[in-house]
Amino acid sequence: MTRVTRDFANTMHKDAVPAVSADVTFRSSRFPRYKVGTDNQVVEVKDDPKLLSMKEAVARETAQLLEQQKRLSVRDLASKFEMGLAAAVKLSEEDKLKEAASLEKHVLLKKLRDALEALRGRVAGRNKEDVEEAIAMVEALAVQLAQREGELIQEKEEVKKLANFLKQASEDAKKLVEEERSIARSEIENARAAVQRVEEALQEQERMSRASGKQDYEELMKEVQEARRIKMLHQPSKVMDMEHELQALRVQLLEKSMHSLQLQKELAMKKKEEDDMSNLYELDGQELLGSYLRIQKCSDKAAELSECFIQWYRVTLDTVKRELISGATKSVYAPEPFDVGRILQAEITLNSEKFIVSTTGPIDPAAGLGSYVEALVRRHDTEFNVVVTQMNGVEQPSQSIHILHVGKMRMKLGKGKTTIAKEYYFSLMQLCGVRGGGNAAAQALYWLAKPGLSFILAFESERDRNAAIMLARRFAFDCNIMLAGPGDRTPVGA
Repeated sequence: MTRVTRDFANTMHKDAVPAVSADVTFRSSRFPRYKVGTDNQVVEVKDDPKLLSMKEAVARETAQLLEQQKRLSVRDLASKFEMGLAAAVKLSEEDKLKEAASLEKHVLLKKLRDALEALRGRVAGRNKEDVEEAIAMVEALAVQLAQREGELIQEKEEVKKLANFLKQASEDAKKLVEEERSIARSEIENARAAVQRVEEALQEQERMSRASGKQDYEELMKEVQEARRIKMLHQPSKVMDMEHELQALRVQLLEKSMHSLQLQKELAMKKKEEDDMSNLYELDGQELLGSYLRIQKCSDKAAELSECFIQWYRVTLDTVKRELISGATKSVYAPEPFDVGRILQAEITLNSEKFIVSTTGPIDPAAGLGSYVEALVRRHDTEFNVVVTQMNGVEQPSQSIHILHVGKMRMKLGKGKTTIAKEYYFSLMQLCGVRGGGNAAAQALYWLAKPGLSFILAFESERDRNAAIMLARRFAFDCNIMLAGPGDRTPVGA
């Protein structure tokens, strides 16, 4: 009995199996490899187990895009959508290729099955069983291929949906990019306009600064000079040098003033002798603050001054009105700060006859007194050494030194720890130079601290006396109090 083996190539003719037509194209150069899995299912053996299916790749790419959407800018998002769209198109093309390959597989399986059917009718025994087993495997492979095609069709639908979604998203992203571009352009235009406005403002400010540069320079020079002056005031050595220079200037000014006064008097005397030969009295002394004026006879025909009544007046240049100086009824009068810039007159009355003598010009200020007082104003309190010659009209025999404090709010007279008078500036307080009193009148002042308490104080120098009067009146004016002497009308701008 002859044994039938699996090698049936020797028992069948070569022309028994029809050849595959030449018009069939294969995707690969080799036949796919299959194996029988569980439940007798034919499973295709994959070359690389790490390769993902098309569905998984598309799902992973979509997840990555959605995850990165929040972190991307509009432009990057549009680029990603375009890349995703290109990938979807590529996947669609791959689906087409796979569909063609699937069609090739169906054709190949059909021809293989037809060949095996033809072969089954020509063999018998064990070979026939092998052919039937091969036909079963081909039919199982065809079923599995049909299932795979169904999955591919479903994946194709999902890929189309994803492609449409990505296309719509790409168009939306392009719209967003255009909107952002328009917004950015408008912001850029606004920024340019703002920069232009700032530049115009800077140019205008530069022009204004150039225009005011000269004025600022002059103000700065004044501040520097003031700072130098203050610095010099705080340096005792320089202050002493300045004091010596001022003293020398005062001596020179005094000499020139005396010479000028003598010339003025000689000229006035000549004019008076020519105009009126009956003038019997004249004023002697320097016509400036810090000196004193004395009435004296210039003719033997004149009566003694002790027999006459004398009254001093102030005369303002612009109004030519006389202002009576209350209490100035002596032959000697020492000008005070109110008299600066005014002409002084003395009216001498004897019986029914009146004689008037006056200064040749307005009273001049003392040299350097204004700057000295301005330096004292910066202090909170200034002390002067004085001697109390009278208190409430009573002569004081003691010649002890007292301290007069002139402060911003009040005046105080004391000796050591004893306070004699301490009063704040108020409307009833009076302060002026002594009106009479001989040669010492230029160094003394009258102070009515309050009703019922008055003093006559003698200072160490004429400068201290005038500085004390000016300083007290300055502080009282800051307190809205006009500090003057008895019966005085406060001059404008005093």
